[in-house]
Amino acid sequence: MAGYIDLHSHWIPGIDDGVRSAEEGIALLAALQSLGFDTVIATPHMRPGMFDNEKAGIEAAYASMHAQLPQAASMPEVALSSEHFFDDVVFGRLMSGEALPYPGGRAVLIEFSADQLPARLNDRLFDLRRKGLRPVIAHPERYSPVWKHIEIVEDLVERGNVLLMDVGALAGKYGRSPRKAAERMLELGLYYAVCSDAHRPSDAQAVAEGIGRMQSIVGAEEARFLLCDGPRGILDGKVEL
Repeated sequence: MAGYIDLHSHWIPGIDDGVRSAEEGIALLAALQSLGFDTVIATPHMRPGMFDNEKAGIEAAYASMHAQLPQAASMPEVALSSEHFFDDVVFGRLMSGEALPYPGGRAVLIEFSADQLPARLNDRLFDLRRKGLRPVIAHPERYSPVWKHIEIVEDLVERGNVLLMDVGALAGKYGRSPRKAAERMLELGLYYAVCSDAHRPSDAQAVAEGIGRMQSIVGAEEARFLLCDGPRGILDGKVEL
């Protein structure tokens, strides 16, 4: 298979905890392309107090990096969004147009704290959907409240949000609990897409292992949906839950 779409990666240097140089970013993109990702969207963190990135700075960093990308068959198509930490500040930016939804403006990537879900979560997710932005929840398998209470994410999906798996979790990249949660959510059909969430070229190994594990769990047809059709539906605004 090929034609994969990666909705979540960190190949812009010097802006968050992703790659540290343009050369490393290029190597990461080439590694993802070799796995079948023909489109890779950069999603630098927007997380006040940790990564104090705002829309204009992220766009400038992307433009600088984009100008350094080689025109070669080993390079995927690229685009820009952001990984929005769902606190009061970033929620305000999302509602006022100061954030970075996915290309096309139909969906937005959000993340939560690893050990605590935000207050008023469902109300605020509803506000985003009412604004025409489909919430895409990054790596839910890594949030510890979900490990013992899978109904949390079942409820999120029923309310019209979509879940995006960091496929490296299936390879054990983050430990036993995230791997087991990812397997459970995959078996229940809760995910709409998977991504690399790659920060280094070396992450490609876990991505490859995770894709293989995913294919063994759900089969080739469903794996292709999660790698290709699901991500495309998110970008095109054609999500069917």
